[in-house]
Amino acid sequence: MDIAVNILLTIATAATPLLIAAIGELVVERSGVLNLGVEGMMIMGAVGGFGASYLTGSPWIGLLAAIAMGAVFSLLFAVMTLSLATNQVATGLSLTLLGLGLSGMMGTGFVGQPGERLPNLDIPGLTSIPVIGRLLFGQDPIFYISIALTAAVMWFLFKTRTGLTLRSIGDSHTSAHALGIQVIRYRYLAVIFGGACAGLAGGHLSLVYTPQWVENMTAGRGWIALALVVFASWRPWRVLAGAYIFGAVWIGQLHAQAFGIPVPSQMLSSLPYLATVVVLVLISRNKRLTMMNTPASLGQPFVPDR
Repeated sequence: MDIAVNILLTIATAATPLLIAAIGELVVERSGVLNLGVEGMMIMGAVGGFGASYLTGSPWIGLLAAIAMGAVFSLLFAVMTLSLATNQVATGLSLTLLGLGLSGMMGTGFVGQPGERLPNLDIPGLTSIPVIGRLLFGQDPIFYISIALTAAVMWFLFKTRTGLTLRSIGDSHTSAHALGIQVIRYRYLAVIFGGACAGLAGGHLSLVYTPQWVENMTAGRGWIALALVVFASWRPWRVLAGAYIFGAVWIGQLHAQAFGIPVPSQMLSSLPYLATVVVLVLISRNKRLTMMNTPASLGQPFVPDR
């Protein structure tokens, strides 16, 4: 039973950064913007979070720094794509490459240094409950933030007027502008929110998942988060389910290697990425479902009449 609980705990830990990054990107894409720079924003959040926690001795300051780093990087993306009308795909890819290189340079002095880990929640009387105690009441704070964030985004998008406005911009920015909606402002806020989420996801990696700094420690998680949004058909609750499925695949290949399954370790390590490719292929075959749920103006630049 203890082994099963430990496996479930590691799955939750592995799924949390995927969930947070994907939820942030879902809001961005609902506004009609395609941000392929999630990987770069995550890695910048990871190095910023670790660096701030290492220098101050406080993982909470590191957490705030990770969020700020992701938000600032996303602001750069927003200025280039929304104000300067650059190509969203090329800009996102460029920022991913910039983030990977810049984080490596910034983190040079942190390699091999001990990190500050965010403490797990410990509620007397509840955390000690067999099986469910540690699963429900003994997780790290970012785990609870990810669940609350998913519920909040679901409520915001489908139960509020502002969420409806955001979705209308994603469906047709031209029509929204004709109705007097400030398309650029809404998209700016959505992009910054998505970047802050990506930074928080990166901070989880360096403050909880492996409290240390390792170059390229995101290991493609930003791309998996992008695939999760498509996998979920732009629905928050599906993102939650998909994140835990991918988290289970990620942890499954680690346990398979630990148990000595006679399969090359390189093959097992590629399973999360192989699962991503398979999911995208299956979704692309169902073109009708994809067309129904994809924001119509996704990736299209918007230049208001002056």
